[in-house]
Amino acid sequence: MTTVSEQKLTANGLAHHVVRWGDGPVDVVFCHGFLDVGWSFDAVARELVAAGHGVASFDWRGHGQTEWVGAGGYYHFPDYVLDLEELLPQLSDQPVHLVGHSMGGSVCVMYAAARQDRLRSLALIEGLGPPEIEPRDPATRLRAWLDGVAKIRSKAPRPMEDEQTVLRRMRVQNPELSDELGLFLASKSTKAVDGGFQWTFDPLHKTWSPRPFQAEPFGKLLEAISAPTFVVAGARGFRLEDEEERMAKIERHQFVEIPDVGHMIHWFEPHALAAELVRFFADHGP
Repeated sequence: MTTVSEQKLTANGLAHHVVRWGDGPVDVVFCHGFLDVGWSFDAVARELVAAGHGVASFDWRGHGQTEWVGAGGYYHFPDYVLDLEELLPQLSDQPVHLVGHSMGGSVCVMYAAARQDRLRSLALIEGLGPPEIEPRDPATRLRAWLDGVAKIRSKAPRPMEDEQTVLRRMRVQNPELSDELGLFLASKSTKAVDGGFQWTFDPLHKTWSPRPFQAEPFGKLLEAISAPTFVVAGARGFRLEDEEERMAKIERHQFVEIPDVGHMIHWFEPHALAAELVRFFADHGP
């Protein structure tokens, strides 16, 4: 049976919720995506432990059981990078296999570009960065951000009545979500309040970022990565028009496509994903 434990570690001034699988030293660290939680890698982590790895995951700031930013704060990508900078040494005193999904992959790209010596390898699960989304005009973007923050702060979120309501909400984006997995993820992503349940993520995450994503400077970060890199995509996933161009910027990379799965590969194809990661890690040990 796989040993699983939870703890709180302070990084960048915030208490981060960390999950560990296995009794040995951590050599694999998972970084979840937007509005997800560290627990969502549970099935993948258990298979990696069976293959001899020590695994950790955590909730990003403002997600799951990790603290939200304080009054006057916001969520900028460099903040996540600094969180990771201070969290990783507390998880392992050796270089690790760093794995990021979606938004977590974008953060891992930034970290890998700056801290090559901290990594054995990098794996990006649908994590080559987002597309350049509208609005791109800086003034329009700032107005959208200001209006969005004002809207969030003007009203309290309405509780969801029960766990089945939470599950129905989750199935809007992922209709194939089973009861078992959905209720497990719901239990890790919500908290009980008067009148039902609320998401544990900070509602500020639902606002437009004041800084639009730009592919050109992100490409410079991809070019700066020297760690062996594994790019994993779902056949029905969130694929980019310039996917090949972005991958080509990474000096040492491999690519695999998992068939018949969408964006949430670690939810719906954990066995296939774990098998691919075990194979890749074996080539980039020890």
